[in-house]
Amino acid sequence: MTAVVVTGLGVTAPNGLGVRDYWEATLAGKSGIGRITRFDPSRYPARLAGEIPGFAAEEHLPSRLLPQTDRMTRLALVAADWALEDAGIRPQELPESSMGVVTASSSGGFEFGQGELQALWSRGSQYVSAYQSFAWFYAVNSGQISIRHGMKGPSSVVVSDQAGGLDAVAQARRQIRKGTAVVVSGAVDASICPWGWVAQLAAQRLTTRDEPSQAYLPFDRAADGYVPGEGGALLVMESEESARSRDARIYGEIAGYAATFDPAPGSGRPPGLRRAIELALDDAGVGPEQVDVVFCDAAADPELDRIEAEAITALFGPRAVPVTAPKTMTGRLYSGAAPLDLATAFLAMRDGVIPPTVHVTPSPDYALDLVVDRPREAALRTALVLARGHGGFNSAAVVRAVA
Repeated sequence: MTAVVVTGLGVTAPNGLGVRDYWEATLAGKSGIGRITRFDPSRYPARLAGEIPGFAAEEHLPSRLLPQTDRMTRLALVAADWALEDAGIRPQELPESSMGVVTASSSGGFEFGQGELQALWSRGSQYVSAYQSFAWFYAVNSGQISIRHGMKGPSSVVVSDQAGGLDAVAQARRQIRKGTAVVVSGAVDASICPWGWVAQLAAQRLTTRDEPSQAYLPFDRAADGYVPGEGGALLVMESEESARSRDARIYGEIAGYAATFDPAPGSGRPPGLRRAIELALDDAGVGPEQVDVVFCDAAADPELDRIEAEAITALFGPRAVPVTAPKTMTGRLYSGAAPLDLATAFLAMRDGVIPPTVHVTPSPDYALDLVVDRPREAALRTALVLARGHGGFNSAAVVRAVA
């Protein structure tokens, strides 16, 4: 079976723009969570988010793209540029049909759509931008990246909330195994606007606390919901053979993946997360004893935290494997969260260090070896990344270093 590796990373996160800034901030325990500044949140029950500060799209993108793109697409375009540059790939030098784009999305371009709805109702239909026809759409990031770089190979979008980022990367792996040379994959989400905020509040899983350091506390007895964020990561993926033929730097391999769906509430059947982990390990050909670190979904909901902890301890044993949730520094980025965790896992394996989970006092009830407060040095060759989407989606991915 063709080994599929990652050769480029592009990161846009609340605590760092670009791989270097993000990684330095993450190892330093620097949080990007704070009170919302993109609109006045005072009338809403939840007022904290992981916002990306200092992002000026006009410094990175042609002016013609700005009127036709939502903030999430601008972030995604920049992340794709950075990932391709990091991989040393010049798309104009490759056949167009040999390159694809597979992204995930949770909300689409909510902020753009909100602006056009306001124009419709306050000024009239003639003031609605023609770009509204696609700027709000889930698939717009895949489309805009493919247009910008002339990528006309297999492309798609996956919509499965927070699990979608792993699902997209798995779809990209399939396309490479079928013969596509290069795929840009991952996800970026950004819907911190009134319309997007109301949609997020509807799930009733957001914390209503106002102190950032006491808000997002997975596996803590004080957990009462999560903080949303914006951003994510895009990865350049190709076959190991291709990467070695051009002497590319390889971050690691997407070694295993699986997805399951939870049964209906009240059915009496167990949640599907444990099964997803088992299948992903099987796909990677590794046993639980070979996993060096787990990057958690970290819902910060007592019941969901219990389910995740039980799935981990059932397979690995109580406190038997280091567990971390660096998303406590960014908030949950919806479809962008898991690709950012994948990028973080590759950086952790590269540098031999597990990034911390900040602000959390782990409850002994969960029996997890949660890495808190500061990074932990460790020899890392294999990492497990978990993600769950609202409504029952479960995804798990295994990544490993390549000799």
